[in-house]
Amino acid sequence: MIITRSPLRISLGGGGTDLPSYYEKHGGFLIAAAIDKYVYITLHRTFFESIILKYSEMEKVASVDEIRHPLIREALLMSGGPQKAIEIASMSDIPAGTGLGSSGSFTTALLYALFALKRETISKRDVAEAACRIEIERLGESVGKQDQYISAFGGITSFRFDPDGQVHVAPVRLKAETLSNLEQNLTLFFTGFSRSASAMLKDQDSKSRRDDAQMTAELHFVKQLGLESQAALERDDLAEFGRLLHVHWERKRARSAGMSNPQIDQYYELARKNGALGGKLVGAGGGGFLMFYSEDNTKLRRALSEAGLREVRWRFDFEGTCVVDRT
Repeated sequence: MIITRSPLRISLGGGGTDLPSYYEKHGGFLIAAAIDKYVYITLHRTFFESIILKYSEMEKVASVDEIRHPLIREALLMSGGPQKAIEIASMSDIPAGTGLGSSGSFTTALLYALFALKRETISKRDVAEAACRIEIERLGESVGKQDQYISAFGGITSFRFDPDGQVHVAPVRLKAETLSNLEQNLTLFFTGFSRSASAMLKDQDSKSRRDDAQMTAELHFVKQLGLESQAALERDDLAEFGRLLHVHWERKRARSAGMSNPQIDQYYELARKNGALGGKLVGAGGGGFLMFYSEDNTKLRRALSEAGLREVRWRFDFEGTCVVDRT
């Protein structure tokens, strides 16, 4: 039996510039952080010829081609993994569709498990790229490369996307005190709404492919915010980082009518009135988790808790995708 895990993530700046429709023309840049909430994959061989899959649904099929779950089907085909007599089960600390990059985490964890079962090693870069090929090329999803890369590498990491598809990975250089304060002062609250990242990003993807001037200018601005956010973090200016989060959210919200809704706007304003310097919906928007930066979280937590929002406590993950058990 093989058990692997991949961390979920929060976006810290520049999100959206990791889609091929943008970076293949202009280059992209973002910073993201892995957190200690995980997608787990358990994989083992069975005595039966069938393939058994357990996720939010259950499948029992005779061949890989019959698998309904697209990520599992394509991962088995791409990796050259076992074509029968195998059981795969997945679990997650956080539900899918909540903006924390669960599909990228799922795919990297699954690929890592399949290679471990064959006793083959795969680098973090290679597993991230393989996961990207599955989602973007083989399945044609309107997603970027952020989720697969940050789940594979972990940490608080910057990613630069070249037009030729090359991804440059570098840790964000934080002092120990800054890291501790950032972890303490960033909070996550579940809005109660979920959505598909691919569906939310289709409009951006389509406009970028058409060279829509407004969308292109917007993503240029977002990329610059990512660069400024990294600079603020590395010079220990967390108040400026919080301000940039607010600017990012204001621009992100104006980009699409489906990015927010009146209830989410109300939660955001409540947080701002109770100490949040800035915040945003994590991920593509439309639902999921609200993330806030505040230098005094007691008042913020009380206000949002009384409003009915559930906080998820977390810490940064610096390990990335890994094998946690092999028997």
